[in-house]
Amino acid sequence: MKGILGRKIGMTEKFTKDGKSIPVTVVSVEPNVVMQVKTTATDGYDAIQLAIVDKKSKQATKADVGHAKKANVSPKRFLKEIRVSNINDYSLGSTIKADIFVAGEKVDVQGTSKGKGFTGPIKRWNKSQGPDTHGSRFHRAPGSLGTRRLMRVQKGKKLAGRMGAETTTIQNLMIVEVDTNLNYILVSGNVPGPKNSLVLIKEAVKGGEKAVFELVSYDTVQAEETSAEQVEEKKECTCTEACAGGYNPDCTCECEECTCREPKEEVKAEEVAEEVVETPAEEPAEEVKESTEEVK
Repeated sequence: MKGILGRKIGMTEKFTKDGKSIPVTVVSVEPNVVMQVKTTATDGYDAIQLAIVDKKSKQATKADVGHAKKANVSPKRFLKEIRVSNINDYSLGSTIKADIFVAGEKVDVQGTSKGKGFTGPIKRWNKSQGPDTHGSRFHRAPGSLGTRRLMRVQKGKKLAGRMGAETTTIQNLMIVEVDTNLNYILVSGNVPGPKNSLVLIKEAVKGGEKAVFELVSYDTVQAEETSAEQVEEKKECTCTEACAGGYNPDCTCECEECTCREPKEEVKAEEVAEEVVETPAEEPAEEVKESTEEVK
């Protein structure tokens, strides 16, 4: 098996090109250090010990310093051991990154669930409550504790007590996206524990076929838009010889620069001369003519 330690950041969603929405949990995955390698010859089984987050020197004990010194690293705060099938793939002091998993792979996620405090049997075990009438005197009580034969409460009786804060594993979740640059893994569905809690992502025990899907991202959308613009810009002129730069209403060219579908209006100099007409001068009024004759 393979696995990696990380921190739960929160939840979001991703969209596929089919229009489906996948709720995902963001797990921050820093490079894990192999602090110890256990083999069948020395320990009786094959396993590795992973570690993340440096510990302050004043908080580290001599045992922590000596254990980390074997791997030539600083003391770590979180340590976790996992079984592996091939111990030869790992070496002391090496690092494991997020690319150990790929999108579509099935995994099991282990973490510590949220603590709810001391709760009653109805909330803790989902038991039924009594009647809500005033005279029942039995509303949220635990009910019968067993038979008279044993004269005691049997072990495993579901009663009130502390709820949550337990190691919980959710199986058969799917890896949606892996980013080695930003060191995160997107896991489908919910993951146990509060935000910033430690989780262990490991290979699924039940397994299953690898899922195939394609996510929609801003980079792909932008690339498709730019490619479409480039195709439009590269449209070549497909005018036929019948056009020859003149008017051809049957032309099927989609080039913007082509003007063969628009009739050209040629204005000749003779037509312009015909349109220009000389306007005659206005004759003087009759009264003005008579006054000039009298003066003569």
